[in-house]
Amino acid sequence: MSDNREAPRYEQHRAEWIAREELAERMIPLIGRLYRTHGIVTSIHGRRLINRSPIEILKAHRFARLHGDDVLNPTKTYALLEAVERAGPGASSIDVARLVSRYDDEGGTYEPAQLEAFLRRELAAVIDADAPKPTDVVLYGFGRIGRLLARILLAHTGNGSGLRLRAIVVRRGGDADLKKRASLLRRDSVHGPFAGSIEVDEENDTILANGTLIQVIYSDDPATVDYERYGIHDAIIVDNTGRWRDEAGLSQHLRAKGAARVLLTAPGKGDIKNIVYGVNGEAITDEDAILSAASCTTNAITPVLGVLDESFGVVRGHVETVHSFTNDQNLIDNFHKGDRRGRSAVLNMVIAETGAAKAVAKALPQLAGKLSGNAIRVPTPDVSLAILNLQLGRATTKDELNGFLRQVSLSSPMRQQVDYIESPEVVSTDFVGSNRAGIVDGLATIVDEDGDNVVLYVWYDNEYGYSCQVVRVIEKMAGAHPTVLPERRAVIAEPVAAERSGDALDDSRVGAVPATV
Repeated sequence: MSDNREAPRYEQHRAEWIAREELAERMIPLIGRLYRTHGIVTSIHGRRLINRSPIEILKAHRFARLHGDDVLNPTKTYALLEAVERAGPGASSIDVARLVSRYDDEGGTYEPAQLEAFLRRELAAVIDADAPKPTDVVLYGFGRIGRLLARILLAHTGNGSGLRLRAIVVRRGGDADLKKRASLLRRDSVHGPFAGSIEVDEENDTILANGTLIQVIYSDDPATVDYERYGIHDAIIVDNTGRWRDEAGLSQHLRAKGAARVLLTAPGKGDIKNIVYGVNGEAITDEDAILSAASCTTNAITPVLGVLDESFGVVRGHVETVHSFTNDQNLIDNFHKGDRRGRSAVLNMVIAETGAAKAVAKALPQLAGKLSGNAIRVPTPDVSLAILNLQLGRATTKDELNGFLRQVSLSSPMRQQVDYIESPEVVSTDFVGSNRAGIVDGLATIVDEDGDNVVLYVWYDNEYGYSCQVVRVIEKMAGAHPTVLPERRAVIAEPVAAERSGDALDDSRVGAVPATV
């Protein structure tokens, strides 16, 4: 027999949900105007609001905790978004949740004039700011990373300022090459379908994707490409091929007409700066003609190691990478110049080498000689796991360490790089499409009895998460990385009990686009 007392509660919850859903629907055009008119990227603790459905917007509110278990109130979000539009800031990345938190801490009411005054103070750095100068970008190579970079750049077109994907350079693979390239951009077995429309013009060798005209250039020699012929000037060339990793090889790009700078999406050799955005991005200067965005593993572990070293000290450690197979391995056993990589990638775990542990020192010189590393390739197509076995400079507890890393993921300057989750159910596929460089799995954290030996497990989408880091480096090179507001504050480790949030991933899942890439 049903209990009629439940009926009022049922209706109450339904009515509350409908009201929140209607409010989220009203946010969508407001979020769109801020992005397309002003170049403002809005997010909730790094979870981008642009091009989201009402349900996805509400999920972002549900999973972004401001204090304890409090959920961000959509009514406050809507009021703040309206006030942002009135305040009229320039191109920037605005974290709505952080602004709401600060405003509530000041005891402010949501009266329009008072809220607008608060925003003019918090967003002063970009009020009436000029839009960044458009910068042409060329993708040299169009493999796994190249196609994901294209997706991200296309999703960040916004009001047309900032980065502009102008061309793709590949070696012709046959008569149907252009159609095949477009098809690979349109469909991806790991990351899902392209979010938008794609048209192919074989006569002019172009791809029209979401209104962006991309010239496809066929060439075997980077030095002979004439980009100016296609109206491309002072371009940043992103080399995704991995064929050249030293200055001599990559300098070939700079001899092409219309090319200005080069970024390698692999570890650079010699004196080339290896940039892990968020850690040593400030080392980029206007004089740097050739840069490297390091490797996916280096990007995953360096931010975590950096914040740990700053607050706890890292005495020594070992990094073991459980890495998805890549295209340089064989599907079935066959000859391969590399050790063990000739054995079937889809049937075997394969011990391999990684230079990521040593490469960390290029971004964090103080850790030089303190880390060793190795890798195991496993039969999964994407998402890897780095296991950090570290001796810290001072004792800690699991709660303190996890609480610190959770706060790093929410409010520190490393928030774009480090994410955090506690769930007994997550597995590797849950992190496909994560826009962070690495995600700390809090439940897997181990701290020994003495408190100074710890083991951390860091998940990372070695394709998409890394591509997000690459785009951040491109933006920095172009001077187009949006100012992130409100300004973040450093997190100091204090004994804090970590909260459990099994759904913390939210829309950093499949198809998500970085909040401020």
